[in-house]
Amino acid sequence: MSFASPQMPSLIGQPLISPAQVGLVVCMMLGVLLQVGQSGAAPAGEVVGWGSNGSGQINVPSGKNFVAIAAGGNHSLALKSDGSLAGWGSNGSGQRTVPAGNDIIAIAAGDSHSLVLKSDGSLLAWGGNINWGQSDEPAGNDFTAIAARAQHNIALKSDGSLVGWGVWGPAEQTNVPAGNNFVAIATGDHHNLALRSDGSLAGSRPNDPAFNEGQANVPAGNNFVAIAAGNTHSLALKSDGSLAGWGVNFYGQANVPAGNNFVAIAAGYDFSLALKSDGSLAAWGRYVGTENLPAGNEFVAIAAGDLHALTIRVLAVPEPGTGLMLLGGLLAMVKIRRVAVS
Repeated sequence: MSFASPQMPSLIGQPLISPAQVGLVVCMMLGVLLQVGQSGAAPAGEVVGWGSNGSGQINVPSGKNFVAIAAGGNHSLALKSDGSLAGWGSNGSGQRTVPAGNDIIAIAAGDSHSLVLKSDGSLLAWGGNINWGQSDEPAGNDFTAIAARAQHNIALKSDGSLVGWGVWGPAEQTNVPAGNNFVAIATGDHHNLALRSDGSLAGSRPNDPAFNEGQANVPAGNNFVAIAAGNTHSLALKSDGSLAGWGVNFYGQANVPAGNNFVAIAAGYDFSLALKSDGSLAAWGRYVGTENLPAGNEFVAIAAGDLHALTIRVLAVPEPGTGLMLLGGLLAMVKIRRVAVS
């Protein structure tokens, strides 16, 4: 899973969404905004982890300056408020050995590779790459969002089109939905999801029927504002704050909870997470994501890996002014550059 840093430059070049959708997202985020106060910088906090820890993937780094998180197969990444990175967990392919620099604005993690989006719109990938090419990032500086899973990646471009690389299934090259009206993306082990500017969804999956578990059979409607993809299940957040789930449901990972107070979602291998408007967490599906779920209502971000999960907790109220920048970052999750108001 990926989560963009709440910096306004990441909004450059994004397709439009409707003023109604913006209003709904703003209202949904108010609960979180109230938690973090108002400041001129992103709301930084500490990382909390739970679930499997066989490779140290939940041995989180110390500090309260983290603004985004990503959970991979057995490794984790975090973005600091200065644009630099931290990595921990498995490192058999160098996937947690993060590059130097402080120009990163978004992060994503696959099984044994990592991917980042830089402030100039270019991409950088590292880690596992043998036979699959998942660390051979495409050239260019017109990218606005990224997602990684297993041995493949997808990226959203400033013109609203998608690009994918790496493989899924039986060494089959990943494919992405066609079009240039996309505003958000998510990728699972065996499927890709995309959110269109009109609030509708698109999905793609391997051609091999053995990997068709309904995970790319997206629901109809144009009231969606966020998406998440696990191994073979999918989640979507609606504009009214309610959730939808589909695909494999062996552990109940697609049985979404009732309610309309959700503001963010994340999907692990076979478990699911949601962030509520009061800053608390919800989890369902396999026990690795639901046991030891952190209590409290001071959380502002979530990420789900194969068998572990991460969240960012903001314990102290930041300096005055943070609300505006957080709002910008949360809107960036639905990839808005500007909104035409009639």
